[in-house]
Amino acid sequence: MSRTLRSSASGTVVILFTTTFKKKLENQKLIVRVATADDTHYAETITTEMEESAKARGTGIAKRSPAYLEQKMKEGKAVIATTQDGTWVGFCYIEAWEHEKYVANSGLIVAPAFRKTGVATEIKKKIFKLSREKYPAAKIFGLTTGLAVMKINSDLGYEPVTYSELTTDEEFWKGCQSCVNYEILMSKGRKNCMCTAMLFDPAEAEAKIKAAELAKAEAQAAKQPEPVHADHEGVTHRHREFKGNQKLFERWLRFKQFVLLKSFRKKEAASVDPSQKRRSLLGIFFW
Repeated sequence: MSRTLRSSASGTVVILFTTTFKKKLENQKLIVRVATADDTHYAETITTEMEESAKARGTGIAKRSPAYLEQKMKEGKAVIATTQDGTWVGFCYIEAWEHEKYVANSGLIVAPAFRKTGVATEIKKKIFKLSREKYPAAKIFGLTTGLAVMKINSDLGYEPVTYSELTTDEEFWKGCQSCVNYEILMSKGRKNCMCTAMLFDPAEAEAKIKAAELAKAEAQAAKQPEPVHADHEGVTHRHREFKGNQKLFERWLRFKQFVLLKSFRKKEAASVDPSQKRRSLLGIFFW
């Protein structure tokens, strides 16, 4: 059983869970945070576990050297999970492609003893948030064969896509050479393989949010009648909500000005040269 706690000040995620090791219950506290230069001593352990995990699954993770992971840690482009006493638990890092047009959250790995604790989900959430902060306009993508990772990605807003929608950067695809399925990838012209491609497009995500908000507002407006109230002269007016619709609000203000200044304009019209063209209501309302 696990329970997740978040520190708003540091952004660190702490997972409390109870595990059974050698029939003894031990309380574990896992910390998920952005990696730093102080974490470079974990690099060798992480790369070894990546290789062993790939062999066990029969699929590949792009092989990286300890020095490569150390650089990611120093740049603040990685997320690491540890126990409170410093035992390594999990890891993931960020890679950018095509001049930061695309970003991949790569190398997600969890130590065998800590799998199925929820830590992988927290690492993915943390690295996704970090990617959005560092590369807000980039499309975030991933290739995976794991159903658990697909579920996490889907919850974060990723959608399954064809390989043609991923980066064309040759350096990215070279990373697949260490995978046992590389021959399959190349035989398909890099259009398909054992992995499922998933992509988060920030522009599409923003459009969907706006569309959902608009649909919600329209649904609420359809359910509730417009309230009617009387002004100080006893004249009833419809009260409308203009928040989020600037053009409509501007037109309403112009119409309101026209009504309020109507009597003043009548008096002024008497002193105006008849040859001067008068403004129409339409002109005032839509200028």
